[in-house]
Amino acid sequence: MTSWAPQQAALQEILQTIHESTDTSNSAVQRTITHKLNNFTRAPDYVAYLAYILSSMPQEEDRFRTISGYLLKNNARLILRASPDVLAFAKSAVLLAFNDPSIMIRNAAAQDIVAFLGILEPRNWPECLQQLVHMLDAPSVEQQEAAFNVLERACEDYPRKLDVDINGTWPLEYMIPKFIVLSEHPNAKMRAHAIACLSYFVPIGCQSLFAHIDTFIACLFKRASDEDSAVRKHVCQALVLLLASRPEKLMPEMANVAEYMLYSTKDKHENVALEACEFWLTFAEDPDLSPYLHPLLAKVAPVLLDCMVYSEDDLLWLQGDEEDAAVPDKDTDIKPRHYGGKSHGFEREGNGEDGSGKRVGAYGEELAESDDDDYDDLDDDEFADEMSTEWNLRKCAAAALDVLAVRFGADLLNVLLEPLKTKLWSDEWLQRESGILALGAMAEGCIDAIEPHLPTLIPYLINTLNDPKPLVRSITCWTLGRYASWCTQPHSTEHKNNFFVPTLEGLLRMVLDNNKRVQEAGCSAFATLEEDAGPELAPYLEPVLRNLVFAFEKYQHKNMLILYDAVGTLADAVGTALQNPTYVEILMPPLLKRWDKLKDDDDDLIPLLECLASVTIAMGASFLPYASPIFERCHGLVHSSLLQYQAYQQNPEMDEPDRSFLVVALDLLSGLTQGLGMALEQQITTSTPNLLELLSVCLKHPHAAVRQSGYALVGDMAMNCFPLLRTRVPTIMQELIAQLDPEPKVEFISACNNAAWAVGEIALRFGRDDAEFQQWVHPLISRLVPILLHPKAPRSLHENAAVSIGRIGLMHPGLVAPLLPEFAQAWCQALYEIRDNEEKDSAFRGLCTLVQTNPAGITKSLLWFCNAIVRWNQPSPELNNMFQQLLSGFKQHDAVGWAAQVSTFPPVIQERLATRYGV
Repeated sequence: MTSWAPQQAALQEILQTIHESTDTSNSAVQRTITHKLNNFTRAPDYVAYLAYILSSMPQEEDRFRTISGYLLKNNARLILRASPDVLAFAKSAVLLAFNDPSIMIRNAAAQDIVAFLGILEPRNWPECLQQLVHMLDAPSVEQQEAAFNVLERACEDYPRKLDVDINGTWPLEYMIPKFIVLSEHPNAKMRAHAIACLSYFVPIGCQSLFAHIDTFIACLFKRASDEDSAVRKHVCQALVLLLASRPEKLMPEMANVAEYMLYSTKDKHENVALEACEFWLTFAEDPDLSPYLHPLLAKVAPVLLDCMVYSEDDLLWLQGDEEDAAVPDKDTDIKPRHYGGKSHGFEREGNGEDGSGKRVGAYGEELAESDDDDYDDLDDDEFADEMSTEWNLRKCAAAALDVLAVRFGADLLNVLLEPLKTKLWSDEWLQRESGILALGAMAEGCIDAIEPHLPTLIPYLINTLNDPKPLVRSITCWTLGRYASWCTQPHSTEHKNNFFVPTLEGLLRMVLDNNKRVQEAGCSAFATLEEDAGPELAPYLEPVLRNLVFAFEKYQHKNMLILYDAVGTLADAVGTALQNPTYVEILMPPLLKRWDKLKDDDDDLIPLLECLASVTIAMGASFLPYASPIFERCHGLVHSSLLQYQAYQQNPEMDEPDRSFLVVALDLLSGLTQGLGMALEQQITTSTPNLLELLSVCLKHPHAAVRQSGYALVGDMAMNCFPLLRTRVPTIMQELIAQLDPEPKVEFISACNNAAWAVGEIALRFGRDDAEFQQWVHPLISRLVPILLHPKAPRSLHENAAVSIGRIGLMHPGLVAPLLPEFAQAWCQALYEIRDNEEKDSAFRGLCTLVQTNPAGITKSLLWFCNAIVRWNQPSPELNNMFQQLLSGFKQHDAVGWAAQVSTFPPVIQERLATRYGV
């Protein structure tokens, strides 16, 4: 036994605190207890005390011992710094408690063993693993189950830590065959544990399992018709994992596997059906498996369609029929939101050919940014936002149908056309609702095939917005949102009148529905319509604004957050059209009413600040009458947030302050700067402490999101009120240069992007060959060029670095041109796909100026330079003239050499050079 023993005084203090913790009615007591428990963690043997209470104090009530066990699990990482005595005691105590007569104590000990084994790793606690495996042969099934339960959680949570050599033997070489044998145990729970444990080793490529892979698959087929639904669920899960990692093992038997999975997808136990449905989602997501899935489409798709009908459990949970617009939301209804701040990026032409972060929808519209270009990362959110329940069969089937639509397009629609019609025109509302969900799920992939049917389907959907069932109205909103890009196409006046205007009017009615779920779906779909319609919405602004403003009076807490987003999106979409005094007078009073009502620490202030940032930019000078109080409050929020953070740095025991207020206040100041420019001079110059002093502190903030919004504000001030920024540039420039990193951590990328963009804006404002700016040219270029040349730097960072190099080159060609050969090719590669805009124009004028200064510098990159030139759609007259002069100059300088080089270019580049520039 270990030599550690508890001190009575310390034991009693911890025990007393555990007793008091059960009084949940008094929040002050709870705060004190939390503080005491946090202090206990500093004691080097705290884990031993908790283990002692759990294992060795049978005189205490089970509930107190169980609380001790849960505290032990939550503080399990403390064993890493425990002394050998304390560690030995804690390990032996939890194993002792695992055999306690009380089920509550055994369950608590089981959680502790899972936590300890994960933290210490099995190779450092082999005796525990041995004991658990040994217990699988215990005389009582109860003990067997308890051990297998712990092993299953360990296999699920950390399979790689179990797949190791311990003192010359691999435990899994014994455990895997043991689990395969136990898959035929007479007890169903034991069979389920066995199949589950085996399946968790599939994704990690465990050799001990793959040595028995054929036996394992045979065991799955044997258990496929098990009478126990939990066993069947794990069989389906194992087949899903095999399909994802070792599909070649299933392909010879795919006809049988597919039949079984189709049968299981219709299982009356939803947990089995859900696992089976995941099989089709996994199958569809792997493009290499498409040839195997395509022949199954006619069987699979109709089954998925039937899975999309609400179950009775869903309907009970949703309680979707009530008119609940006047019922206040519970705090639990509102999901936490995350605010990342403004990030500067560029729009690209088309899809891009090397997998950009933007996904392009059915009509070339750019969808949400994603770090992963694969289809796999299509979040549940695509389907799930209209239904707030957890992941379920309905959502999984809809997700699978969406991916199948992207994979197979028209072929999928051909299979589903008749069953879909039957559902859409069914007399049963649940059937109609599921058909409308399916129509929305297929929108992206099947758009070309569905398009001929949309002149019938869109009026059907608009009419369905009158359905008496709120769940039908809400899913119809979502599906209309999925087809918004088609409704907003500027085909003809007839198209606008037949589809766009009725969709607009229908969704606006849903925004003011008397059911909160319908309001939410209507408001979200309307925001999608706003994005797709853009300036086309301008003629309808008055009725749109009046509806949205009415919603401010009607909405409860949760939907109010979506409404802010819809108003901000509207401002982004229509831009300067919002400057009309009538519109300003409609929109500003309700926004200011909310603004005055919310306290500085109210979380709802954050989405309102975000919304106002968009509104200020759109309204421009029309916003000036409202600017002072909003500027002052943002300034106050920045100041107080920085003071709170300073206090936290001096006393780390305090709770870390929420940085969201600081981030969005900086973003709204950016919006004010973009909208009002030098009209803010008085507010900025008289602010105390001065805004630019506070901004300098933000640029040094440890949190990247704060720096990111700080650099955005620097760039916006450079563009819109540079005279106010100029005196501070020497201080700010040091921070900007330090932020430029060729391989930033993922969380620093956006801050680095904004810094790279801001230096280019500042360079332009100083002007040509400015003596003061010259001191920063070399430090900046020596940071920006390595970013541009770094193969692992994110694409957005390549683009921002290239634009700023071009702009600095435009202003200081003599200093930058000698370096042109180093970066010319990478520069052209970074920017040729960016859509035409003023930033790209000034950057290219910079590159042309560098080429004029150092013509030899472009020689080795001539193909890329010419490709970048011909990719322009409408260069400004000044830039087009520079292109003409340079290209003509190359040709005149060496006509034969030029002709020889151009003849090696791809035909499309040769053709455009000849057509546009006569070279």
